[in-house]
Amino acid sequence: MNIHEYQAKQLLKGFGVPVAEGVAITSADQAEAAARALPGPLWVVKSQIHAGGRGKGFFRELTPEAKGGVRLARSVEDVVRNAREMLGNTLVTAQTGPAGKQVNRLYVEDGADIARELYLSILVDRAFGRVAFVVSTEGGMDIEKVAHDTPDRIHTLVIDPTAGVTDADVAALSDAFGLEGTAREDAKSLFPALHKAFVDKDMSMLEVNPLIVMKDGHLRVLDAKVSFDGNALFRHKDVQALRDETEEDPKEIEASKHDLAYIALDGTIGCMVNGAGLAMATLDIIKLYGAEPANFLDVGGGASKEKVTAAFRIITSDPNVKGILVNIFGGIMRCDVIAEGVIAAVKEVGLKVPLVVRLEGTNVELGKKILRESKLNVIPADDLADAAAKIVKAVKG
Repeated sequence: MNIHEYQAKQLLKGFGVPVAEGVAITSADQAEAAARALPGPLWVVKSQIHAGGRGKGFFRELTPEAKGGVRLARSVEDVVRNAREMLGNTLVTAQTGPAGKQVNRLYVEDGADIARELYLSILVDRAFGRVAFVVSTEGGMDIEKVAHDTPDRIHTLVIDPTAGVTDADVAALSDAFGLEGTAREDAKSLFPALHKAFVDKDMSMLEVNPLIVMKDGHLRVLDAKVSFDGNALFRHKDVQALRDETEEDPKEIEASKHDLAYIALDGTIGCMVNGAGLAMATLDIIKLYGAEPANFLDVGGGASKEKVTAAFRIITSDPNVKGILVNIFGGIMRCDVIAEGVIAAVKEVGLKVPLVVRLEGTNVELGKKILRESKLNVIPADDLADAAAKIVKAVKG
């Protein structure tokens, strides 16, 4: 689960992390009051969408000159003008894709005197099985380019879970950043506070870009992007309350209601599979045979007929889907249950695209018999390669 920047900063502030004062607004009529509530004389008007690259983005409905999802304003009037331009329009960034995202919220923030821009993120380093800091002196909008062109400028520090962020860790991070004086003192409280927030709130990623050294020497989190481990949300009612469903794919929201693991992709072949590993293999083989998957969907090992029906309904609700591949290995999951679910789903939503079904495992013959006797226009497959070849051929005509 992702949250907006202003929500991330509010959360981090509760852990003692230094952030600028700001006001979130959803209407241009609120812009003047928001600006006057802050000291000025410099304000920053920030689009709040669940995507990065906002500063380099552009608004599809506006002229090329009126670009940028993050803008400086040097007067209250500038704040209001920018709010009127940005709210309700579609911001396109490198991470949104060409469709972009509509800006429904802005964050009006007090400006800062920036001396240096740094990059910091905390994530779970799966190679070590531990939480790690990833830092660079090259913070700002071009961090992706830095990672690609000069990876030696990015440093990783793995944290011992039993010790937490030690004095030695703080010193190592400060050295990597080249911090001195006041900034180095601030680091002694900032780095442990960020780590505590990450662990206590079960985050999967915390990105601060940029972390700034201000002209007075102090450190400040100027931007923050936070993602949470969905499997741990039941422990954090306060985090759940921050969810903005308008930023999420409606199909993914519907899937979560049925406890389905679903991620929308950009292809044309819808997939319903049981087991994450088999699902990934299915996506790979579709690409191998020259097509693109429209989704990742794992119905799990103990799915009911109703759950399978919901999964099928979600897949067919995607207008980009030109064909469907059902790939089930029946271990805990029974093939006859899948067959009954597919039939129920087709009767409910109809079948307007080719459907290939590959079943193997528990009650496989019964599952195939149920499908045959249903008289549905189902294309049977013997194995995964056969299934991929048949669905790609059917979609491409």
